[in-house]
Amino acid sequence: MEQSLHIAQLSGIKHFSFDYSKFGDNYMFSHFVPGDRAMNYFTSPIRFDGLIFVLVLKGRLDVEINLETVVIESNSMLCMGPDRIISSKQTDFSDFEAYFLFMSPQFLREINIDMNIVNSVGQYAAIKEDRNPVLSLTVEESKLLQKYLELLHDNTTQNVDELYIKSISRNIIASILYQIMQFVSTRTPLPKEEERPRTRRTNYVHEFMHLVHTHYRKERSIGFYADKLFISPKYLSLIIKEMTGRSAAEWIDECVILEAKNLLRYSGKNIQQVAYELNFTNQSSFGKYFKHLTGMSPSQYQKT
Repeated sequence: MEQSLHIAQLSGIKHFSFDYSKFGDNYMFSHFVPGDRAMNYFTSPIRFDGLIFVLVLKGRLDVEINLETVVIESNSMLCMGPDRIISSKQTDFSDFEAYFLFMSPQFLREINIDMNIVNSVGQYAAIKEDRNPVLSLTVEESKLLQKYLELLHDNTTQNVDELYIKSISRNIIASILYQIMQFVSTRTPLPKEEERPRTRRTNYVHEFMHLVHTHYRKERSIGFYADKLFISPKYLSLIIKEMTGRSAAEWIDECVILEAKNLLRYSGKNIQQVAYELNFTNQSSFGKYFKHLTGMSPSQYQKT
């Protein structure tokens, strides 16, 4: 099973934050301000087991989520559901300011926030591979969310009974999420999935990407995915290259390498165990594969 990080395992973010607070394994708040410390924590791909909320106040943030590039600009927010792999793709944070909120799935259940509801609120806050997870905000909407987050941070840092902190925090976070849903409801909703026109080639690309994200830990053969789609490997390779600019093999390899990096850095497993997890016949074949695509051996990557 793939390695997902929990709240406690993200505590290193404190050293990169201007303001920081954490309430047990329930949630963690971080405020990044312009400077060279911001977001350096996310240069390696990570997977989090809960909900990630990002509010960008200044500058922009370029990230990859499951290999898809996402840009969050000033006065925009990202809401990302569990078990997506995210990594930062920029190095200049001289004009970047943002709030981050990490919420555990257990805490979300305690405040009766159904992830299916969060996942269904439309194009902008939807947390699905084929939807845009970024919502552009008005200045007033951005300021309102900022107030909620600052109130949450202030509540977390109170030196009072934890029972009260938790009860108040539940209501603040519920308010944040429902406020986002209210913002989304004011936008024009997308047509339902089945109502969107698609060409046959677009369907093949969509299904291929879904299959890769489902099976890449066990299957790296183009033939496997072509068989699932009832087309030839040659035709699959052709349409994926034409429609995405990358070959089918490159998409498969990127998913495998992203997962390998995540496991090597955060799972606590040794290289042989990672090789087994990703269905390589032995550690040597995994090492050659990893070095061919990254330029370094698995052990060298673990030391970086």
